Amino acid sequence: MYKHTTSEVVMIKPAQFMFNAETAVNNAYQNNDDADIKQVQEKALEEFNNVVKALEAKGVKVNVLDDTPDPATPDSIFPNNWFSTHEGGIMVVYPMFAENRQEEIVKFRETVEEIASKAAKDEKIFKVIDYSHNRERDQILEGTGAMVIDRKNKVAYCALSPRADKELFEEFCKATGHEPVSFVAKQDGGVIYHTNILMGIGEKKAIICLDSIQGDDKEKVRKKLEEGGNDIIELNFDQVTACAGNTLELRGSDGKNFIAISERAYKSLTDEQIKKIEETTEIVCVNIDTIEYYGGGSIRCMIAEVFG
Repeated sequence: MYKHTTSEVVMIKPAQFMFNAETAVNNAYQNNDDADIKQVQEKALEEFNNVVKALEAKGVKVNVLDDTPDPATPDSIFPNNWFSTHEGGIMVVYPMFAENRQEEIVKFRETVEEIASKAAKDEKIFKVIDYSHNRERDQILEGTGAMVIDRKNKVAYCALSPRADKELFEEFCKATGHEPVSFVAKQDGGVIYHTNILMGIGEKKAIICLDSIQGDDKEKVRKKLEEGGNDIIELNFDQVTACAGNTLELRGSDGKNFIAISERAYKSLTDEQIKKIEETTEIVCVNIDTIEYYGGGSIRCMIAEVFG
């Protein structure tokens, strides 16, 4: 059985977090108002630091990288979109939809490669698969935002969208040994831009809004999750909007798993759902209202796992 969770992650400390107009064209969860940009950055930084503290308190090794204000990369706080790491000494670099998000790769790739290579020190070969230039072919695949990976079963789920090209997704699966499961998911008539908005998979539980998945694919996804031994917790659309699907299971220094979730997402869950999650995993929640409001992503998007 493959390792599903890790106790080491990468997070990017924001330097100029704000509403990103380039990503808002197909991210319905972003919001904008007339708030002072400096105040937005200050609040986001405070929330970011609180997430780091919460993870470190559980014994997770958090590699914090500092962003720079120039060039501006307002979404750098969401690093899981441009890279992922995998058991066996593999790092994958992805093409981003927004041009100003491609800049994140230029800024942080070298440092992240060093972190990933060090984590894979026991592997004979460290391999980097670089799909970032596929953006020039209009092929986008935004990492573990566009895909939710059931690592223990080597199955990757992908809600197809302008941020998730089917051909490139299948190429990723072929190169990394994952079984591809693709589908279309919608909310309020619009295509959901990232798979990790509607689902999160842990070692024993899968949190998912099955009602968002179109046609026969709904039962296809349900069946595949159940085949993998996942106990399904279904979300409604209001909970999706509250980022309840955007969760990540990690492993603490005590060897036990826990689920990282935002405070808003936690408050959207029913008592029954919380009880079911806590049967197997502790819940750790942090208020990141500012990041969710302007960024359209939540706590899972902020955390990029490091696997050796």
